[in-house]
Amino acid sequence: MAEGLDKNALRDLHMLVEHVGPFPPRTHIFRTGDAFDAIAAVRSGTVKTSRVDREGREQVLGFHIPGEIIGLSAIDGDHYPCNAIALDAVQLCRFSFPKIAVLATRLPGLQQQLFRLLSRDIGHAQRLSADHSADHRVAGFLIELSGRLAARGFSATRFQLTMPRTDIANYLRLAPETVSRVLRRFQDEGWIAVRKREIELKEVRSLETLAEAMLRT
Repeated sequence: MAEGLDKNALRDLHMLVEHVGPFPPRTHIFRTGDAFDAIAAVRSGTVKTSRVDREGREQVLGFHIPGEIIGLSAIDGDHYPCNAIALDAVQLCRFSFPKIAVLATRLPGLQQQLFRLLSRDIGHAQRLSADHSADHRVAGFLIELSGRLAARGFSATRFQLTMPRTDIANYLRLAPETVSRVLRRFQDEGWIAVRKREIELKEVRSLETLAEAMLRT
């Protein structure tokens, strides 16, 4: 969120930060319908966002890793439109939205970055709604997560899947057994190595080629 801001703007932004947590695994950070008063950056851990339909079925909307923002989808209203749940021990940098909105009127760069982050979230949702095969979806998920981790200084080729396979399947709009089958096939092809929750990307170019159709949507 601080991208492109000068030192004075960064100082003003940092003055708004409230460090909160840790939130234990499975803790709700906010729930659908809670009054919207803040957005937050993930400092550590992974946060899942989801909503529940009228039949009581959960729909996973996304996974947020350190450096990413939660709560942006509530900017348009007075209440959070989804749940945010800690998948492991999570710590956050919380920003009062009324205060950051005032600051954004003085800092066009901050306002533009907020819009950019919101647009990115919308782009993710559009990709998942398109007609892609299971192979494209799983490869796209791995390559996109790899890129997000690399941008934040983590390894791009070896990382933990902190989210359960059932949640990954839900997010990709696939059956859990389909995700397991695709990962197993990728491993048999020598593209990845799976050790419990750790994934190693061994043939990144092959995965990128397969993911291209989904990630360019």
